[in-house]
Amino acid sequence: LPALCLALALPPPARALPAPGRPRLAEGLSRSLELLAAVNAFLHRLKELGTLGFECNLEEVDLEDITKNRINTIKACTSEDPGVKKKSKCLWGIYEDLNAYRAELKSFNDQKVMETIDEMMKALKGSSRSMPQPAAGAGLASFKERMKLCSILHAFRIRAFTITRTMNYLTSLESLL
Repeated sequence: LPALCLALALPPPARALPAPGRPRLAEGLSRSLELLAAVNAFLHRLKELGTLGFECNLEEVDLEDITKNRINTIKACTSEDPGVKKKSKCLWGIYEDLNAYRAELKSFNDQKVMETIDEMMKALKGSSRSMPQPAAGAGLASFKERMKLCSILHAFRIRAFTITRTMNYLTSLESLL
């Protein structure tokens, strides 16, 4: 009976276990869905509580792409590189996007968003080490800061959606192998 339980717990012989340290795409997909939900919830809370003092609607803000001068999801995942190299570059672009948004959003101190960014970054690195937690933010003092938060959150929401779609695509490709 113990041997049967062990045999059932092992993966099918046709599939190898992922190499240590390599990103687990299925976990990344799951984490990207959590990230999208956390960003949506943060935007909803801001609107519901009237925290910003104005309607934070996508149609009323100029989106700020804080990743435009760096490697990012869009540039890395639409490159012409073939195969595994392209996948690695794409995952690195996603990681860099998350890192940029993490740095930008840490002063606004939404713990759920920060935790989901950290978990997604860990899934992409295939690592179990903890990311440093952000310091508490000083709050949103000026109208300009509140507008910037609204703009960045909407841009991040769109990027989180793009990341989720990309992770779904990469996961589906991996399942074909």
